[in-house]
Amino acid sequence: MRIATWNVNSLRSRIDRVEKFLERHDIDVLTLQETKAREDQLPLMGLQALGYDIAAAGTNQWNGVAVLSRVGIEDVQVGFEGMPGWGDPIADESRAIGATCGGVRVWSLYVPNGRKVDDPHYVYKLDWLAKLRAAARPWLGVDTALTGDWNIAPMDEDVFDMAAFAKSTHVTPPEREAFAAFLDDGYVDLVRPHAPGPEVFTYWDYYRQRYERNRGMRLDFVLGSPSLAARVTSAFIDRDERAGAGASDHAPVVVEIA
Repeated sequence: MRIATWNVNSLRSRIDRVEKFLERHDIDVLTLQETKAREDQLPLMGLQALGYDIAAAGTNQWNGVAVLSRVGIEDVQVGFEGMPGWGDPIADESRAIGATCGGVRVWSLYVPNGRKVDDPHYVYKLDWLAKLRAAARPWLGVDTALTGDWNIAPMDEDVFDMAAFAKSTHVTPPEREAFAAFLDDGYVDLVRPHAPGPEVFTYWDYYRQRYERNRGMRLDFVLGSPSLAARVTSAFIDRDERAGAGASDHAPVVVEIA
């Protein structure tokens, strides 16, 4: 079974790319982030024609997550237990959706950006990660995949230039500690052993030809429970999907499960 994750940066804008990607790599389960639409606005007919069931959560133009599966989709859950909201008044942000697909519990996660270190959104990001960690501990006992855009570069090699991010979010010690806490609990980075760094990225800003110059960051991950990690046979980042006009600023990440 092939599980992939992709911050698509608007599914409506990139539906043709998504459909071609699914066929090209023979994907069984695809999690999406930043779908940027309500479910009734999503272009689903082509995906359904390809044999995929879809579970999605989203609002008009911000955030949005989805799970696409051609191996069944059951026990859909929007948000995890204790997931904090944002805003005044507090509101859910469509940042997490889980479903059981082919016997694997798969989560599509879009971790808050944090904006700036002195911004309340940064505190919200750390709280969101702490609540996710608490919710995810009981899932370690079954085949579980925590997939998506984590908005954290856990290691120095995951950033094209650490000096450029010295005062920025995504690389601060509290963020990195929050990510490492999942590994401490027993989750495994399913991709890094098959696609080691340095300079192996999943995100390149549109600014100043960052992709062409490979000035990127590694922000997209698939963390697996121990039982799922034992089944991984290969993994890769489809860097070429970032190329060309109309591309998302993120590349898809693919994991093959025996």
